[in-house]
Amino acid sequence: MPKRCGWVKMNNPLYVAYHDEEWGQPLHDDQALFELLCMETYQAGLSWETVLNKRQAFRKAFYGYQVQRVAEMTDSELEALLDNPAIIRNRAKIFATRANAQAFLQVQKEFGSFDAYLWSFVGGKAINNDVPDYRQAPAKTALSEQLAKDLKKRGFKFTGPVAVLSYLQAAGLVNDHENDCDWKGLK
Repeated sequence: MPKRCGWVKMNNPLYVAYHDEEWGQPLHDDQALFELLCMETYQAGLSWETVLNKRQAFRKAFYGYQVQRVAEMTDSELEALLDNPAIIRNRAKIFATRANAQAFLQVQKEFGSFDAYLWSFVGGKAINNDVPDYRQAPAKTALSEQLAKDLKKRGFKFTGPVAVLSYLQAAGLVNDHENDCDWKGLK
């Protein structure tokens, strides 16, 4: 039996697959980075398991996270999503998805890609942290505070330092797999 990080809920195959196939893998595809950013914003105040369980419905609701298409969604399209029981029906988070798509496009325009912008915060190389136990890892760091401040300045919503650290971990910019996790050195 492989050794995984202690936060993985072994009774949920989506959770196991997320850890094994996605979490902490260096991500460079802008569309995937946008989807992951949206997922992290939905999590605010909720469990990651809740977000994972609704992931497919969110993909459908937001056109597969095609950034341009999401940026162009109308108020009425967003309001209609509040009646969709398959997603998290939080008005502020739903409208933040469009605002974040618009800000994302501006970053792409300025930097050539969101990937180039994001990875510039770590000099293009993942930070490997010493994590004996996930419960000892910080909830936010100086890096996540710096990025959160810059994202806010650029118009992003629901991207505070805690959500941003979670994003950095998930997108593989920060390797916070536990030291004895079999996935720690697979980057």
